[in-house]
Amino acid sequence: MAIKQQYIDGKWVDSISNKTRKIINPFNQEVVAVAAEGDIADAQKAIAAARNAFDYGPWPTTPATVRGRIVGKIADLIERDKEALAELESLDTGKTVEESRGDMDDIAGVFRYYAELADKDGGEIIDSPIPNSVSKVVKEPVGVCGQITPWNYPLLQASWKLAPALAAGNTLVIKPSEITPLTHVKVFQLIEEAGVPAGVANLVLGPGDTVGAELSNNVDVDLISFTGGIQTGKKIMQAASVNVKKLALELGGKNPNVIFADADFETAIDQAMNAVFFHAGQICSAGTRLILEESIHDEFVQKLVERVRNIKLGNGFDETTQMGPLISQEHLNKVINYVEMGIKEGATVAIGAKRPEDPELQNGFFYLPTILTNCKTDMGVVQNEGFGPVITVEKFTTEDEAINLANDSIYGLSGGVWTKDIAKAERCVAKMRMGTVWINDFNLYFPHAPWGGFKQSGIGRELGKTGLEEYQETKHVFHNLNPEPINWF
Repeated sequence: MAIKQQYIDGKWVDSISNKTRKIINPFNQEVVAVAAEGDIADAQKAIAAARNAFDYGPWPTTPATVRGRIVGKIADLIERDKEALAELESLDTGKTVEESRGDMDDIAGVFRYYAELADKDGGEIIDSPIPNSVSKVVKEPVGVCGQITPWNYPLLQASWKLAPALAAGNTLVIKPSEITPLTHVKVFQLIEEAGVPAGVANLVLGPGDTVGAELSNNVDVDLISFTGGIQTGKKIMQAASVNVKKLALELGGKNPNVIFADADFETAIDQAMNAVFFHAGQICSAGTRLILEESIHDEFVQKLVERVRNIKLGNGFDETTQMGPLISQEHLNKVINYVEMGIKEGATVAIGAKRPEDPELQNGFFYLPTILTNCKTDMGVVQNEGFGPVITVEKFTTEDEAINLANDSIYGLSGGVWTKDIAKAERCVAKMRMGTVWINDFNLYFPHAPWGGFKQSGIGRELGKTGLEEYQETKHVFHNLNPEPINWF
């Protein structure tokens, strides 16, 4: 089995130590690839290449139209190789291939969006109070960007970072999760094919405590963008202070899905399921806190349990599979412990809360879709991000109580409100402290709209025009057209 290599300074290379890592399919634990296992030395080599490419190479000063054209070419190549990329993503993560195909469409869309946005803001002329002068504001690339992506949506999260960074004229070093590197390797083959110059985009494989830490600590890195857990995010913030790096952090969420009695009942049930059991709940924006108006609570839970009972678990390459496995044994253990904690706190198991008994699923990291009722906002199972196929259910009786429950969290990534009362919906979203709030929908996103969180869900925004600005510096240029001596001295 060929080793998946790293891409540094325009060359495909093994790790300096020659270490490798087996990549396994979460469905059956079969080895699907062997990847290079980089460490600090590999990260330093890649950072040096990116630094040289930014300081002395042509990319930062390449016309934005040209950069956009190259980023657009990457989008074309992703569309061309969509099926191969989707298969790799499902092998890596265990998600259904249908989900992965949808991801590839979204990923191509992200690259296309930033390709088209690259040359749309050439700066602005501002009025100068000084006679015979010109004052302008221009946007310039930040410099060398370190990017760290998670295992749940490997290439999708990478696209949110790669596309705007390249469009803005930066150079970069990206590190995927060490357990899901396959689509990163493939897309870097496409980046090379698209004509991105050597040293501009670099891929280092390896663990976070070595490669990721070096990206955070190295003074030649000007920006660090990280998507992942809150504790790692806090460490990155501390490390970035060494040279006051720009920071972009997306640190997860514990997202409320508030359903009023006047909501479209059947649609709300369908979306409540999709909000959590899509990709086995391994989504930072999963609507795992179901907050129901008391008058519909019992019926809603009953119907939800009936629907959840029929979710088909299985191989992501089986077209009838609706939910795949969790990513790893380690993560499966975390979800098991998380549910056990909730039960000890007083939550009632409405369905699930165990591994499936189907013999065909025993080699995979499967956990049954789970609903926990009688939950209170002060429970750890309600406050902590479980990152699995688990819904906690809370009740409310008034609009104010619903909003107070929704906001009672250290997180503030996303949330949803379901009601046919437009005025009520707008009152609620105005008070909900989250970066994205959906009305009568959940987990919908598109490249044009910014994504990020309030509170401890992170710093900065990805996607949208703001996502490009994260990778730009703002410079004021003042030009005195008729300089004269001041004669102060």
